[in-house]
Amino acid sequence: MMNQQSLINLLQKVQNGHISIEEALQSLRNYPYENIGDVVRLDQQRALRCGFPEVIFGAGKSEEQLLAITERILSQESDLLITRLAENLAHKIVETFPQVKYHPIPQMLSWRSNPEPGKGRVLVLTGGTADIPVAEEAALTAEMMGASVTRIFDVGVAGLHRLLDKIDLLLSAKVLVVVAGMEGALPSVVAGLVSVPVIAVPTSVGYGASFNGLAALLAMLNSCANGVSVVNIDNGFGAGYQAALINRQSLISTGQHD
Repeated sequence: MMNQQSLINLLQKVQNGHISIEEALQSLRNYPYENIGDVVRLDQQRALRCGFPEVIFGAGKSEEQLLAITERILSQESDLLITRLAENLAHKIVETFPQVKYHPIPQMLSWRSNPEPGKGRVLVLTGGTADIPVAEEAALTAEMMGASVTRIFDVGVAGLHRLLDKIDLLLSAKVLVVVAGMEGALPSVVAGLVSVPVIAVPTSVGYGASFNGLAALLAMLNSCANGVSVVNIDNGFGAGYQAALINRQSLISTGQHD
């Protein structure tokens, strides 16, 4: 998979005369995307365009498709992240590729080509423990993208003292991901306490009138607090990705990103 560094290395080899133009063209034959079977087209350019390789949505894919995708990504030593992956399919992949890791709570599978300590600080909070699977999806996504992530779970508005007890952590974050179901009030409270972006994640947790997360979604969209953005119901991945981008830009602006 052609990421930025591998492309730079290839161009330098041509420049230094270590390989011919024809050999370089052969290396680029699958650029910018590669067909895997009849239905999968792996986006080889994603890391160059967006700073992180294509993330694979596992739900709905067959075992054969997932194994083929995993094999191709690992063969190129690119970061691998598969979301919404059923446990039985994950075990099949781990059996074939034991270097990968399955995370059962967020139902994600990952492998990092060059693990390094995270930078900055992304803070992930939940209203309750039932929101943890979505929160872990956000946290793991941000960590895969190079962010340092701190988790604070079960600090919902029904016991506000639990949140206020963590005020120092809230104030130290570059960006916060706030995950809540029920009435979805937590992001508004958090946004009223901090001066950085808050990404609100409604979850489908709740009783009948929560309408599988619709009540929380609408509450977050109508937040009276400033600085709140909202992702789709149960979309921890989208929130974690956005948080990592904000964290990265914060590091760049302060000269901490290399």
